[in-house]
Amino acid sequence: MTSASPGSAENLYLIVSDIEAAREQLIARGAQVSEVFHPGSPGAQFQPADAHLSGPAPDHQSYGSFATFSDPDGNRWLLQEVTNRLPGRVEASETTFASPSDLASALRRAETAHGEHERRTGQPDANWPEWYARYIAAEQAGKQLRS
Repeated sequence: MTSASPGSAENLYLIVSDIEAAREQLIARGAQVSEVFHPGSPGAQFQPADAHLSGPAPDHQSYGSFATFSDPDGNRWLLQEVTNRLPGRVEASETTFASPSDLASALRRAETAHGEHERRTGQPDANWPEWYARYIAAEQAGKQLRS
């Protein structure tokens, strides 16, 4: 509850683990969502679109990809993709997911990293479930990822 007039809130953050999937879900529900962009300079995500660089941040760098939309009241939202939280941003002893989609995204990132691990070692890793679990827990805690 607020006494602020409808449409007066700007740059409300909505953190997502997969910006393209979140954008598609909003569009499917009738929202008009900007293209994905990354800021051309620090803070440019709050500037007009001509300060934005088209497409996601290089290598989908965590905290670097954005899209914008307005809710029915006219409040302006800023989607931000966070794939790897910085240290201290989450409880290090907990690994949780807000949705099955978030868990699936984490598993896909672990699969990619594990494939690179197997290529480096030159042998299949029969204990991949434990490897995935440790990778995902480290990712969520903002710790050094396994290689």
